[in-house]
Amino acid sequence: MEKIIKIISEELGIKKEQVENTIKLIDEGNTIPFIARYRKEVTGGLSDEILRELGERLSYLRNLEQRKEEVIKSIDEQGKLTDEILQAVAIAKTLAEVEDIYRPYKQKKKTRATVAKAKGLEPLANIILEQKETKNIKEIAKEYINVDKLSDEDKKNKDKVVASVEDAISGALDIIAEIISDEPKYRKQIKKFCYREGLVVTKSAKENEKSNYEMYYDYKEAIKYIPSHRILAINRGEKEGFLKVTLEKPEDKILNYIERDIIKGETQFTTMIKETILDSFKRLIEPSIDREIRSDLTEKAEEKAIKVFGKNSKQLLLGAPIKGKTVMGFDPAYRTGCKIAVIDETGKVLDYTTVYPTEPQNDVEGAKKELLKLIEKDKVDMIAIGNGTASRESEMFVANMIKETKIDVHYVIVSEAGASVYSASKLATEEYPDINVSIRGAISIARRLQDPLAELVKIDPKAIGVGQYQHDVNQKKLSESLTAVVEDSVNKVGVDVNTATPSLLSYVSGINNTIAKNIVKYRDENGKLKDRKQLLKVPKLGKVAFEQCAGFIRIYDGDNPLELTAVHPESYEATEKLLAEIGFNKNDLKDKEKLEDLRNKLKSINIEKTAKELGIGEMTLGDIIEELSRPGRDPREDMPKPILRNDVLKLDDLKEGMVLTGTVRNVIDFGAFVDIGVKHDGLVHISEMSDKYIKNPSEIVSVGDIVKVKVINIDKERQKVALSMKV
Repeated sequence: MEKIIKIISEELGIKKEQVENTIKLIDEGNTIPFIARYRKEVTGGLSDEILRELGERLSYLRNLEQRKEEVIKSIDEQGKLTDEILQAVAIAKTLAEVEDIYRPYKQKKKTRATVAKAKGLEPLANIILEQKETKNIKEIAKEYINVDKLSDEDKKNKDKVVASVEDAISGALDIIAEIISDEPKYRKQIKKFCYREGLVVTKSAKENEKSNYEMYYDYKEAIKYIPSHRILAINRGEKEGFLKVTLEKPEDKILNYIERDIIKGETQFTTMIKETILDSFKRLIEPSIDREIRSDLTEKAEEKAIKVFGKNSKQLLLGAPIKGKTVMGFDPAYRTGCKIAVIDETGKVLDYTTVYPTEPQNDVEGAKKELLKLIEKDKVDMIAIGNGTASRESEMFVANMIKETKIDVHYVIVSEAGASVYSASKLATEEYPDINVSIRGAISIARRLQDPLAELVKIDPKAIGVGQYQHDVNQKKLSESLTAVVEDSVNKVGVDVNTATPSLLSYVSGINNTIAKNIVKYRDENGKLKDRKQLLKVPKLGKVAFEQCAGFIRIYDGDNPLELTAVHPESYEATEKLLAEIGFNKNDLKDKEKLEDLRNKLKSINIEKTAKELGIGEMTLGDIIEELSRPGRDPREDMPKPILRNDVLKLDDLKEGMVLTGTVRNVIDFGAFVDIGVKHDGLVHISEMSDKYIKNPSEIVSVGDIVKVKVINIDKERQKVALSMKV
């Protein structure tokens, strides 16, 4: 364990005590959000991101240690364990290195070498490898011809017969080829050569056929420099049958390295050993090294893509909510009509209908009449338009309606990624059993504007469309990573226990799907919860789950004003003492007039002295002060608000040099896609993001950011717009 702690400490650049304490907390069953928020003193204030990374490395390194033990045990049982092997296993840093060491001792399937060994040719192989024998090898090989010694039955079996000198030598060389292939130091060095000097080479698999992969039809790039998005694009092109992929290696260097290690001067064996080294490399080593390097490159590329996807998803989930507004959700379509749903500020459905302002019906007047009626009746403040099929035509219709009738309504373009997945889901059926599937999409679009987090947690995170190659990566790892992102987002914001859906509650620290449903059932049967302690009456929610979840649960009209905040019940006593010391009590948190005075008093507190007096940690006290300063505050309020529009922009309206305001919709390795109000998002290439060198676009922008951009190129034929942030 000491070794694992040291490795994690060095890799993450944190103290050993921090690692040790965190591992203890994880092993005790505490969740990452709980540790990040309420055990800062123990971890030294590690963020949820670092804690997640620590958890992943801990899991990998524990698996590595377990595999090392299994390998040593297996080799020992074969009676072949040596100090050298023990040393090599001890210093191995990856599972791949351990598997390379274990390769010679693995139970092998039938190979040319195992057949040769069964024929008794191993001593001959050793003679050739030692290169000391001066007697002609053909003379020696004659001793291994066994035809006369076999039964008639065995003579029929090719795997048992050594019929000639050539047979004997050939079999012995097969054994040598496998010995070379199994040598871990060769594999390690060959991989080093490949990573230093190798190239990824791609060719077209379908001559002159048009595809998205044309740039890779005759392409080379150094293995050490190829970025992750290109690896994933090449993999996909290969999978779809458009590309042939090979790895080009410094073959002469590799063969020379092995020859120098094996060949002992010029002897009768030199030529045959050289040929065997080439055979071993081409037939046995190269295919598996290629697989390992491709697999390694893919794994690293996937890891990066998953991180990018997680970061983008977090920004989207933490998008600013639009509170206290009645919203009309507008789900655009052509033939089947645009679905409309109006929801009030609490998310309750007031009205829904279908209108046909787009092709082929073009019933603009009828649609306008219907929408204006609903806008007036339900006092609609905003229209949320989905960004899918027919979005721009729908936007033009809405913009013209606002212009012509001069109504005081703005519209917002909302990402509808995953809305159709949600509409047809079991969850949507439970939420709206009497509403048609097609209308549910419009409800989801409207609610996304009001509260992105509460709505997006209902959708499989992969479907929210802010990644890069998310369908090509390891789905289990992606799912685990995104679940962690959703958990961190939900717990950062906190959850109103009296309005939250089971989907939202199930992401709260310590609460699983069953407990989430039980909370809603308890709420339905007993009315609103008045304090956090009531949670202990919910079936299956015991003391351990309560400790994990209590601080993330909000009760807005309850008995205890502290439950508007993220102050944990374990700190109530200290918090009330703190308030009393500065002349306040917890009920003052609900008094707007007293709140300003309270804030000022809290600013003047001596953290070090007060923390000692209250018997709590300084970080915990800092968090309590922050919560008391802004009770009931939603951290998402600091996020950029969506851009409200009342007029439409077409591709034809764009001119080079034009400066616009847009919303960042997706951040990828090579840039960011920005919605500037035309049909397709414009691309800001990484080189156009800043005057200084940046390694990754996420250093500059995040999903949801509002940015100023300049149009630098318009490709009308391909409907593409290039943008620059160097405004």
